Amino acid sequence: MGAEALGETMAGGDRVKIARRTLLGGTAALLPTLALAQQQPAPPAAPQAGAPRRQPTPPAESGPPIVVFVHGNGDSSALWTNNIWRFEANGYKRSQLFAIDLAYPNARREDAKPEPFRSSAEDQMKELATYVKHVLKAAGRRKVALVGSSRGGNAIRSYLKNGGAEFVSHAVLCGTPNKGIVISDSLLVGSEFNGAYTVLKELNAGPDDLIPGVEMMAIRSDTNDKYAQPDGRFVGAPGKPTGVGYDATELRGARNVTLDGLDHREVAFNKLAFAAMYEFITGKPPGNLFITQEPLPVLNGKVTGVADGGTYTNLAVSDAEVEIYEVDAKTGERKSTTPAHRKVTGEDGVWGPFIGRADTYYEFVLRVAAQPITHTYRSPFLRSSDVVHLRPAVMGKGDETAAAVVSMSRPRGYFGVGRDKFSLDGKVPPGINEGVPGTSTGKLTFEAGPRTVLAVFNNETIPARTWPMKDNHLVVAEFLN
Repeated sequence: MGAEALGETMAGGDRVKIARRTLLGGTAALLPTLALAQQQPAPPAAPQAGAPRRQPTPPAESGPPIVVFVHGNGDSSALWTNNIWRFEANGYKRSQLFAIDLAYPNARREDAKPEPFRSSAEDQMKELATYVKHVLKAAGRRKVALVGSSRGGNAIRSYLKNGGAEFVSHAVLCGTPNKGIVISDSLLVGSEFNGAYTVLKELNAGPDDLIPGVEMMAIRSDTNDKYAQPDGRFVGAPGKPTGVGYDATELRGARNVTLDGLDHREVAFNKLAFAAMYEFITGKPPGNLFITQEPLPVLNGKVTGVADGGTYTNLAVSDAEVEIYEVDAKTGERKSTTPAHRKVTGEDGVWGPFIGRADTYYEFVLRVAAQPITHTYRSPFLRSSDVVHLRPAVMGKGDETAAAVVSMSRPRGYFGVGRDKFSLDGKVPPGINEGVPGTSTGKLTFEAGPRTVLAVFNNETIPARTWPMKDNHLVVAEFLN
């Protein structure tokens, strides 16, 4: 995308509207850049998962701002993989990019009431403050740029208002419910996502949402964010007004960018969102929207767990067994009975490093005590990453009676009926809603006996194999895009 696409200012404020079609015109011009970028040396030594990486202290504030990515509700730093790769493809070093894993990523149902394995808004803010402090020390810098998806933006705003502004140059909030997903005295009472509750009332106090000394931007959808809807369908109250509109994710007084047709997650993880945040942080449009390849990517990450009731945490899991198999690109069948990588995790939960190939499909097998054996089939990894985190799949209602269960998962976006081309074994799985995209997973059950199942999302196809439910196996085809 060129400067023209991001520079179209609308009347009525610093507001920019970007349509998906604006990407198409610039694609051909970027192809030479991609071809040259792919001719690069082998990747550096294996990155370490977990704590911020240290580097030699540079001159104060030299180069572009370092970036800290903050994930959303229930998520992990793994969702930022593509953004990190695109920043790298545009000149950033790995040592300039950080992504936090908040220990308890799920919000409490009522913010003021303690709840096992869930966090309050204040918990998130304090954890982010500690992380930024460590990042600044590791990078030898005075300030960072913060980029948050959804709930991550709440933590960023709270941090800025509670002493963090002096350490931040830019803040980019993507799909963050700045006004709330409801403003109500009867829906989501006590939730940090309710604009009538203390958390957002305090954040929204004042004539605007600006923080002195910090450049601020919000990236939003036009009408396709499930959590910025006038109707309560996506908060369990269909037909009831939420009290918010499609603009609920905007920041008053800040730069607001609208990405037509994108959903709640895509406004953080889509290539158009990357283009907007990159230009805002660096002051120039990206020269490349593609993910340039490394022939031998070094992969690493942590195994994290699931608590009682199916609540995911980002706490490391020890004694988890991880195996990685190369699989056939068309059938998903293993190319060898011997895994290309195997490791039992220690206390840090780290399962790597593993040197892969950018043209190879993989099956990750995860065994965690008291959880289903999870087979995750993945598209080729185009670059090195230390945030390839692994979680066990959770058994759903009715799964235990099936011979085999295969799910398809899109962590960085939802499935848009009519907007996207997607299928599992040639079918659209039940439960994927029409209209505003609101579902990121779909699953089907299968008869006994091993077979290939193809998962398709637009231009990405992942071959998976069925595994028997009677032996406690679950299968996930996880899309990169």
